[in-house]
Amino acid sequence: MALEVGIVGLPSSGKSMLFEALTGVRASGEVGMAAIPDPRLQQLADVVQARKVTPAAIRVVEVRGTGPALLGNLRQVDALLVVLDGFSGTRVPDDDLETLKLELLVADRDHVERRLERVAKQAKSGDAKVKKEEEQLEKLLAHLDSGKTMTEYDDELPPELEPLTAKPLIAIVNGPNGIDLKLEAELAELSEAEAVEYRGGGESALGEVVRRLAETLDLITFFTAGEKETRAWTLRRGQPAIEAASTIHSDIARGFIRCEVIRWDDLVAAGSHAEASRAGKQRLEGKTYAVEDGDVLNIRFNV
Repeated sequence: MALEVGIVGLPSSGKSMLFEALTGVRASGEVGMAAIPDPRLQQLADVVQARKVTPAAIRVVEVRGTGPALLGNLRQVDALLVVLDGFSGTRVPDDDLETLKLELLVADRDHVERRLERVAKQAKSGDAKVKKEEEQLEKLLAHLDSGKTMTEYDDELPPELEPLTAKPLIAIVNGPNGIDLKLEAELAELSEAEAVEYRGGGESALGEVVRRLAETLDLITFFTAGEKETRAWTLRRGQPAIEAASTIHSDIARGFIRCEVIRWDDLVAAGSHAEASRAGKQRLEGKTYAVEDGDVLNIRFNV
């Protein structure tokens, strides 16, 4: 399942333009996919003469407005993109960032308070586990009331909370000192060739945003390279081959036997899987192998 990022910002900051620029989709749906640029993918596709090339992607969710109720819709995302108004001349981006951080803190505080109310009623039954959670929530609420975020909380958090203020946050200034989101949204409506020509061959400014996301979430990219389709996939750094299999398809993970592994540049240099194997560049690994960035995997499975 693709990782998710939520877009938040104060009114008229440029949230919808960022969404459209990242996904190429008009923001009416409020959910889209942002491709992760990776020049290695096309090189692999050329070697195996792939008929289809599919980049890795991150799921993007835009929230229209702020406030505890709306921001609460982002509890299950993996990171937050905060859009700041740097073009109107009427806002100070740093001040707006602090305002949004406060909004997130208030949303977390309200979330904890509502859960505490429910748990306190259940704790009257005498259940020791529920009573323990009640005590945790009381302590956590006091912590938030003091103006501190979840990341500053040292004790264990109840797993059901999914706090907003514990999520990675990346700020994007929409304006001369950041990214011209209006221009990027307009270029997203052009063909890739037209957009590249307009930029004079340069990369979209949003490529850096997506890479920052990948770095913040500590993601690596692995590949599957075949004639039918060559594709990039994301995985958390350090995760094993069985998780990579699950990312591709649950059936592949269920029937996992072992995987053939080759470095992407070794495959490109060899010119084919067969030549890479003959050169001793391919090896077999098991379920616990920690997949590395740039690995090309061919997973053998039997369901």
